[in-house]
Amino acid sequence: MPTSETIRSMLAAGGNRLSIGRAEEIAALVLAQPKRAQSKTVTQLVECLWDEDPGVVNRAADALEKVSRTLPSVLDSWKASLLGLLAEATQNKLRWHLALIVPRLQLSLPECRRAVETLQSYLDDPSSIVKTCALQGLADLIRQDPSLGPEVLDQLRIHSRSGTPAMRARGHDLLRQLEAPCEKRKYRQSGRTQCKKNARRFGLPQKPSLL
Repeated sequence: MPTSETIRSMLAAGGNRLSIGRAEEIAALVLAQPKRAQSKTVTQLVECLWDEDPGVVNRAADALEKVSRTLPSVLDSWKASLLGLLAEATQNKLRWHLALIVPRLQLSLPECRRAVETLQSYLDDPSSIVKTCALQGLADLIRQDPSLGPEVLDQLRIHSRSGTPAMRARGHDLLRQLEAPCEKRKYRQSGRTQCKKNARRFGLPQKPSLL
């Protein structure tokens, strides 16, 4: 079972600070562990997000982002710290990983609003990747707080027209995913209204069978 030094040593091996090093291997290790060992390893990884070595920080964030795709709940106990770090982070790679990780956690409505505020500030980051990941994070938060929909959709429409190429591509994809269900609901609503009108007109039962 890895010790704190072993995990940090694995993260430190990777050359320059932007190299992914052994992040994928560490993520696979976490996902394969039993729950108790998993929690300890995740704790060590999260602690490395505040390491003095930027390479260790970046690779720890990379590994945690990969873990959060499959098992976001393992990070829920750290959400207060991660929300704080989301607002304080300055390194590009750390920022873009946190922009993906935090919206996957089980957040309260106030925590969602706090994350939205920070991610919206990320849209002014010089890095195209940070801004693109911020758009993804904003879209993901709608699942936890549907009231964010109109606000986030407006952001996506703006940046899918005027953002960087990566932002425009991601924005278009997200709009297709988010707007299609909305249009479907509108169509069903419209269909129900029309059926009721027809029912009243022809004296039929007012419960449409297909909508």
